[in-house]
Amino acid sequence: MIAHLRGKLLAKHPNQVIVETAGVGYDVTISVPTFSDLPEVGAEVALHIHTHVREDAIALYGFLRPSEKILFEKLITVSGIGPKLAITILSGMAADEMVGAIRGNDVARLTRIPGIGKKTAERMVLELRDKLPETAPITATAVAPMSAVEEDVLSALVNLGYQRAAAEKALASLGKNGPSTSFDHLFRAALAQLSK
Repeated sequence: MIAHLRGKLLAKHPNQVIVETAGVGYDVTISVPTFSDLPEVGAEVALHIHTHVREDAIALYGFLRPSEKILFEKLITVSGIGPKLAITILSGMAADEMVGAIRGNDVARLTRIPGIGKKTAERMVLELRDKLPETAPITATAVAPMSAVEEDVLSALVNLGYQRAAAEKALASLGKNGPSTSFDHLFRAALAQLSK
């Protein structure tokens, strides 16, 4: 499955981008908040990807922030919410507001999102209230894009069995101390951070 795409931004629209990676253009569905933070066409972009496979199609959903992808994946576990509606939901309300509304049983606020009726809002609250983190992780501002070396280190750590979120946190904490550009040095430093 495709979990991450880095490449040249060929086209962007409020709900779709085309990202060229190794000569292949990937059509990715995005939310409005992701669209708002995209660089200009022709620039390099890195997206966290959710690959959705159906009998008749494979669709890619992209997010600039890992927290938005996590929220999207939680939303599609709710009965009656598919990937397209989840993107609409993420476009209709800021992620931190939505988490607050779900955790606070604020059905009225959720029904203001286009496409969300009272029953769907109630299901969101019932099924997600205890599964969502406190609002702090979701409200995290845009994470600085990772360098290619950092991406490789993250991939290596995940392949070793570390949780992606923990590995990202370890890398982020290293960034404050001036990360090295060497894969080996960064990998060992991240491992040391994770073993604390």
